[in-house]
Amino acid sequence: MAKQDNEVDELFEIRNAFYIGSYQQCINEAQKLKPSTADLKLTKDVFMYRAYLAGRKYGVVLDEIKPSSPPELQAVRMFADYLASPDKRSQVLKDLDKKMSSSVDVNNDTFLLMAASIYYHEENFDAALRCLHQSDSLECSALTVQIYIRIDRVDLAKKEVKKMQELDDDATLTQLAQAWFNLAVGGEKLQDAYYIFQELADKNNSTPLLLNGQASAYIQQGKLEDAEGVLQEALDKDSNCPETLINFIVLSQHLGKAPEVSNRYLSQLKDSHGSHPFVKDYLSKEKDLEMLATQYVSASA
Repeated sequence: MAKQDNEVDELFEIRNAFYIGSYQQCINEAQKLKPSTADLKLTKDVFMYRAYLAGRKYGVVLDEIKPSSPPELQAVRMFADYLASPDKRSQVLKDLDKKMSSSVDVNNDTFLLMAASIYYHEENFDAALRCLHQSDSLECSALTVQIYIRIDRVDLAKKEVKKMQELDDDATLTQLAQAWFNLAVGGEKLQDAYYIFQELADKNNSTPLLLNGQASAYIQQGKLEDAEGVLQEALDKDSNCPETLINFIVLSQHLGKAPEVSNRYLSQLKDSHGSHPFVKDYLSKEKDLEMLATQYVSASA
């Protein structure tokens, strides 16, 4: 699906909307577009269904992607199955492990991305990286950067960002990866991160993904009131975005707001995003604290 430099990228708007987190725009553009080739139509459908997943509309994907659909779409359906049904996750994971242990089509970037995304949700970062290292696509590299940052390997994230810059310095994904890296490094890089998110918002439109990036930069710089304004804008755009809720929990603590304020965001997060790593970690710590409190009461009785 490679194209010559002088050819128009028919899917640019669709891809770009997806990458900056403008999922409804991605869906709208995909539904309007009539691609010139079958390959482009397939790629368009992949992005459209992934945008439905990102918007937590799993039923659409499960209803519309059939057993006869191409392998790329089957991969998206696999991820939809995983996200939609927590009770089915162990089976989805077992099936995925089986696929990974046999011959995998390394040209199917969508499968590698969806497989890596499932492993990422499972916090099996080694398995996720093994999937991603089989592809040279910018999107696989961008997820690799996120994983390296998550496991505190900023040194490896830096190398991956450099690789992306060499491939396409101006690409939206490269810009985002640079911004994520800057947030992880902190210090004077925080302002650079803010500018990248702002520039992407100016060029396209503000989305919860970009606004949360700006808010993270503000919080780390101690600009708490600025962060609150940006997060409120993100909340207005999507009142149930987990990253916005998490950032509001953190910000409420920093601003010294009443406990019920952060508890409200926490309750919403637990109700709507029970399998989010932040929630799982919080519940685990809550359980440990209760156990310690019980032991303390027993010891002092």
